[in-house]
Amino acid sequence: MSTENAVSPQLDVEGLGRAAERAAGVFAEANPKSAAAHLDALAVMPGGNTRSVLFYAPFPLTIARGEGKRLWDLDGHAYTDFLAEYTTAMYGHSHPVIRAAIVEALDNGLNLTGHNTLEVPLARLLRERFESVESLRFTNSGTESNLMAIAASLIFTGRRKVVAFTGGYHGGVLTFGNGNSPVNVPHEFIVASYNDLPGAQRIFAAHGDEIAAVIVEPMQVAGGCIVGEADFLAGLRDLTQRHGALLIFDEVVTSRLSGGGRQALLGIRPDLTTFGKYIGGGMSFGAFGGRADVMAQFDPRRPGATPHAGTFNNNVLSMAAGHAGLSRLYTPGAAAALSEKGERLRARLNGLCRERGVAMQFTGIGSLMNLHAGVHPIHSVEDFIEGESLLKDLFFFHMLERGCYVARRGFIVLTLAHDEGDLERFAQAVASFIDRHEALLRAR
Repeated sequence: MSTENAVSPQLDVEGLGRAAERAAGVFAEANPKSAAAHLDALAVMPGGNTRSVLFYAPFPLTIARGEGKRLWDLDGHAYTDFLAEYTTAMYGHSHPVIRAAIVEALDNGLNLTGHNTLEVPLARLLRERFESVESLRFTNSGTESNLMAIAASLIFTGRRKVVAFTGGYHGGVLTFGNGNSPVNVPHEFIVASYNDLPGAQRIFAAHGDEIAAVIVEPMQVAGGCIVGEADFLAGLRDLTQRHGALLIFDEVVTSRLSGGGRQALLGIRPDLTTFGKYIGGGMSFGAFGGRADVMAQFDPRRPGATPHAGTFNNNVLSMAAGHAGLSRLYTPGAAAALSEKGERLRARLNGLCRERGVAMQFTGIGSLMNLHAGVHPIHSVEDFIEGESLLKDLFFFHMLERGCYVARRGFIVLTLAHDEGDLERFAQAVASFIDRHEALLRAR
């Protein structure tokens, strides 16, 4: 855990709270149809919600439709989509290449009750892109992929303990935002501090012969786009190798950061890698793979093979859309260009924050970024300062007013659908946010 937060400039927390409350009131008045839809949902779902991340007070927007990079809510407000279904909508909404692949798959039958002709091309493409993936299997989500990767590690090593990191998110039942969660599957987790290699070394010194795996995101995305430091991730590779444990890279989101994911940028070869999100072309998707000897346990020809079921693992829509997207749209060259575009935008936003002397910053890599309070280095969720959530609330409502759809937690995503004009409008919206609330944001 770092100590920079002790000397970081502070925000006007009380003022931010009042401003956020006013902004929420303006939002409520502007969205009566979404308010009514929320009331209808309350009658059939707890809190009117079936996916926790989508809820926010006073009520969430109901999105009526999307096209390309645009979204429209029930009240007719239009937005440029800078959230992209939390990175899944890499190609925008209903890209013609993806639509054509889905229609062709539908023409040949939706549920084929057997192996199909679409799964091998996608599996081969993923193996070619990610050097560490010698063999792989498909699932329905990133959550399932991480569950199966952990299970594979436990069985392969014969050990029971798994190291995860505070602030990490590996799915609905593998969430570590504030340490272990009561909804998590009951594995023997040891929860460590992110970017704290000495802390991980102490854990291995105490439990090295009991640890089956370390599961880590090369950048904690749900945690706030907190970048995994190269020395920390390389140190985890060394620790796991020396102690006979497996290293699982959760690249469900960070696989987009280059043609071969962040592992290729770092030159680190994990034992297992998990995938999800955009790779299914916008359909439900997950995959896990890695070392051939670890994955061989799933070979059904072997006596005592590890079972892995899932009716929709190889569903034709995900296989077809995924292959079309990766082979024709999100090529390694496209990945590099999108990351470069994100680097330029984030540098511009942070330059504006420094120029105006406000206590806010944007962390991340490439096409993924997140707003945070303060000007200090952020190594883990333990470095967040007072006023963080209020700043994000106020920013969220402001960006909606300016026609930019982002996450309430300050998460921002670029996609192939965005052009330079979109980035310019986004930067201008951030500048207008500073203009409007500068007195509350100025570093103290």
